[in-house]
Amino acid sequence: MNTLTCFSLSTIDHVAHLVLNRPEAMNTMHPAFWRELDGVLAQLHQAGAARALVISSTGKHFSAGMALETFGGAIAMDDQSPEGRAAIFDLLTDMQATFTRIESLRIPVIMAIHGGCIGGAVDMVTAGCIRYATQDAFFCIQEINIGMVADVGTLQRLPKLIPLGVVKELAYTGRRLGAQKALAYGLVNEVFDTQDTMLAAALQCAREIASKPPVAIWGTKQAVNYARDHSVEDSLRQMGWLQGAIWSNQHVRESVTAMKQKRAGDFPALAPLQRFSEQA
Repeated sequence: MNTLTCFSLSTIDHVAHLVLNRPEAMNTMHPAFWRELDGVLAQLHQAGAARALVISSTGKHFSAGMALETFGGAIAMDDQSPEGRAAIFDLLTDMQATFTRIESLRIPVIMAIHGGCIGGAVDMVTAGCIRYATQDAFFCIQEINIGMVADVGTLQRLPKLIPLGVVKELAYTGRRLGAQKALAYGLVNEVFDTQDTMLAAALQCAREIASKPPVAIWGTKQAVNYARDHSVEDSLRQMGWLQGAIWSNQHVRESVTAMKQKRAGDFPALAPLQRFSEQA
């Protein structure tokens, strides 16, 4: 177990489990949160050993979102000059990139959400692939309630997940969206009675994903995300190039043989990555 300030990280049988572990602060997002999350995601992306990632939390709420005391303290939002306002743009771009790491991670990400998923936490979970929730979970675009626009991904990703009218209602009013309505709208895949049963289901789903050929899962995530943002014609063309690049007769034979023999398949991991600038 690799214990961090804001998270704990473990990996068992190719399934990584990242846990928000500052329940006393309702798992709010201060600079250390962003720093550690960015580092963990970069590590998982580069190593290639984990084949699925589950993100869950501790305490009463999944996360109460941004730690507002940070702004005006360690981080200044200077709106008094064009230079200061330009710096706000660059700061937000950097923060947005951290959650985009979740979306672009080489492996699927499953969010296990309980209690409040508020403000910046909605930005984070909408970048995941699969969302499970407990009965007591709720989602809130809190930013409008404190006089600002949600700015780290919610307004860009949520319209891809639920009806636009619902997005606008939530974004304009700051109302809470309960778990059952979130399920009906398609924001979450399933709702569970308890946090324990939800987490067990999330980990089971991750293990199922981890049993497939990692490069085929990688290709599937690439294709689905591309199709979300492009036309059918463009997506079919991309699919042809993608399939041609990663097709493996060996993986297909092993998958079929393992199914017939009722055993786990044996597949190679994704290749470790290293930044070009880090090469000797």
